[in-house]
Amino acid sequence: MELLRRDSLNRGGFAGLRETRLVVDNSIGGQNNTFNGLGNFVYLADARFLPKGETSMHPHKELDVISIMLEGRIEHQGSLENGKSMQVNQVQAQRAGGEGFVHNEINPDNTENRMLQLWVLPETVGEPASYKLHELKKDKMVCVYGGNKSQNITLDSHTIIEVGLLNKDKNLVQEGEFIAYITGGEGILNGVEVKDGDLVRDQKLDFTVFSDQVHLTLIYLNKAS
Repeated sequence: MELLRRDSLNRGGFAGLRETRLVVDNSIGGQNNTFNGLGNFVYLADARFLPKGETSMHPHKELDVISIMLEGRIEHQGSLENGKSMQVNQVQAQRAGGEGFVHNEINPDNTENRMLQLWVLPETVGEPASYKLHELKKDKMVCVYGGNKSQNITLDSHTIIEVGLLNKDKNLVQEGEFIAYITGGEGILNGVEVKDGDLVRDQKLDFTVFSDQVHLTLIYLNKAS
């Protein structure tokens, strides 16, 4: 089992955003202090926007961008779903594709917020730009990214991202290689105590919540999808 603690890393950022990058794959310039990705998943950052902070308008192309709202809210500007807002426990997934998109994420409030951002490389180049918004559910893992092309609930990929708000004593078991990030609460993962800001990689998942609630982000591969 590999364990990386957020607070062992330097915090950086740009514009009105301060972030800690925990996954930066070697394929996009990662160093030895961060995890490599899994499948087409290449990047994970734990970020806070400054009060009234924003990223400023910037482009993406041939990249899937998944944003998980942990605290506060975000107002979304851009070429996809301009004017959308995102609240706590919502997840926004944007596919730039070959068409590409531009966006600006804005903190409208006078307090900091908190958001995870994940990047996944698309499996098929040249696809049209697309946008999805997902709601999390209590004590359940919700698939917010990945799946086969025959469905339109999520952006399709063999790389799966699930996010859950898991209650005390919830046990989650899964075979196969995974990367998991804990944000809020505590639990036991493969016999090791984990807490907010802990990133774990292993070949099999056995996770039990022992605080009132844990926010868990789980990345794994589904070759059959």
